[in-house]
Amino acid sequence: MSDEEHHFEQKADAGASKTYPQQAGTIRKNGYIVIKNRPCKVVEVSTSKTGKHGHAKCHFVGIDIFSGKKLEDIVPSSHNCDVPHVNRADYQLIDISEDGFVSLLTETGGTKDDLKLPTDDNLLAQIKNGFEEGKDLVLSVMSAMGEEQICAVKDIGKN
Repeated sequence: MSDEEHHFEQKADAGASKTYPQQAGTIRKNGYIVIKNRPCKVVEVSTSKTGKHGHAKCHFVGIDIFSGKKLEDIVPSSHNCDVPHVNRADYQLIDISEDGFVSLLTETGGTKDDLKLPTDDNLLAQIKNGFEEGKDLVLSVMSAMGEEQICAVKDIGKN
């Protein structure tokens, strides 16, 4: 072994996995599931009966939480599926740069500058208009499987 010092970037998840296993038969509507390596919100679950030799199967229909695309998967109900760790955090908006990135204030008083404005036109308009009017905006950021995206905006105006 070597005598070198090792420096590790500090993160709260301590290298935890991006997903955790859960039995397919226990996943319900409005839960989360990984379909084709994408984190999805389950919008429909149907279960087929067992065949002569087989397992009951669960048919999942999910909406990708970042792109909004509809994805489907069929899994035997006794098998495990990957379920993403989905986190939602609120940050106060400080600034919007010309290149479409936002500057956010974290709970610890630092700044978070690595998020782009959302692609959803309605949300984008709400954020830009509110910022131009000088409102105090709080942005909700959803993160799963190493991706982050702004998903909601709130006005916390102190009138």
